[in-house]
Amino acid sequence: MVSPFLYFPGERLSLAELTAACLDGLLTPIGEGFMPADAVETSWMRARSLAPLVGAKWAAVRSSAAWIHGGAGLEPARHHLQRASAERARPPRTTGVATHDVRIAPADVVTIAGVLVASPERTLVDLARSGNDADVAVARAWGLAEPRLVGEARRWLGRHPRFPFGRRADEVLRTLGVE
Repeated sequence: MVSPFLYFPGERLSLAELTAACLDGLLTPIGEGFMPADAVETSWMRARSLAPLVGAKWAAVRSSAAWIHGGAGLEPARHHLQRASAERARPPRTTGVATHDVRIAPADVVTIAGVLVASPERTLVDLARSGNDADVAVARAWGLAEPRLVGEARRWLGRHPRFPFGRRADEVLRTLGVE
């Protein structure tokens, strides 16, 4: 689908033309594409910009999902994808992508702009349980900005008591002071 606000190399313009428009200040890179420099960056735009990368069998998760949902201000340097289809899928062959072949539950996935994305509460849990300090910092900042989401994430953990590193996630979420 061609969007009036997103440009992907090869759709209407070549990569060289899109890059030249960036140098002229007309476009700015976002995800796998480019958008007008004066357009508002929304969740829809962020998700749609990753459509060529995510495809139909993968879901954006962790820091990528946090960026799409608005929980992280900056696009991650490395996007995280998790298998969303029941059958095995070949991961995208590109640099800057980490794939996780364990299937994410369909109940933990939402669709934004035709792109599968981990739900906000699942994303917050994934960031909070991470061993990566940057992910935990994003989880803390997002949780402080949206206390309602912390409660939803803790309830999600309550429904999944055997989730890997769930205690670590609950400890991080508990320190935010939201019940």
